Amino acid sequence: MKGIILIGFMGAGKTTVGKLLSEKTGMEHIDFDDKIVEEIGMTIQEYFDLHGEEAFRERETNVLKRYIDHNQVVSTGGGIVMRPENRELLKQMAPVIYLQTKPEVFIPRLKHDHTTVRPLVVSKSPEEIRQVFEPRIPFYEESSSLVVATDDRTPEEIVHEILENI
Repeated sequence: MKGIILIGFMGAGKTTVGKLLSEKTGMEHIDFDDKIVEEIGMTIQEYFDLHGEEAFRERETNVLKRYIDHNQVVSTGGGIVMRPENRELLKQMAPVIYLQTKPEVFIPRLKHDHTTVRPLVVSKSPEEIRQVFEPRIPFYEESSSLVVATDDRTPEEIVHEILENI
């Protein structure tokens, strides 16, 4: 089986679903945010503060290029689709699964997730988070080969649908 790439907004469940897919397929799981943190030696928030979003997106692109042909389950960062170059790279990678999640579902997850700092939504209102999310929707759709709705579903149900459709 070729690798599986998961895309979607913060709080969509990419890491959770990715780990479960890894267990089910026997493929290694790679989390791009974890890889980047390992490489830069600081948190993503610290990197954003020091170097800005564009420098972070450049690092993200470099990581994407390194994993383009690997047989792994990859959980990307929520903003991977913001660069046209990344969208083109993702189209070369199949399958790319968009974990489609409504703001009503991911906003509470983001507010209650204290395991990671998310620079683009920290200290933001739900409306401001929506303003970050909504412009990304067409990019997620354009970049994916399969869209899986995740609202009101368990990670196991999501993984089952992915494996049935790839």
